[in-house]
Amino acid sequence: MKNYDKVKSAKLCYEHIGGKLGQLFLEVLIAKGWLAKTEPSDRDLYITELGESQLTAFGIDLSQIKS
Repeated sequence: MKNYDKVKSAKLCYEHIGGKLGQLFLEVLIAKGWLAKTEPSDRDLYITELGESQLTAFGIDLSQIKS
C-alpha cells in the first residue's frame, strides 16, 4: 500500500496546472526569464526567446499554443 501522506498534491484548473504547484512553476519560469510581461501591471505573459529554446529543449511542443 502506498503512503499517501508523503504525496504532494497538484491540482487541475480547467485544463491547466493550478494550486501551489502551478504557482511555484510560474514563479520559476519567470525567475529563469523564460516568461515575462511587457508591463509589470500586465496579467498576460509571453514566452521569451530564452524560454522558447529552453521549453523546446525540455520537449514541449510550443506549436500547440495559440497566439
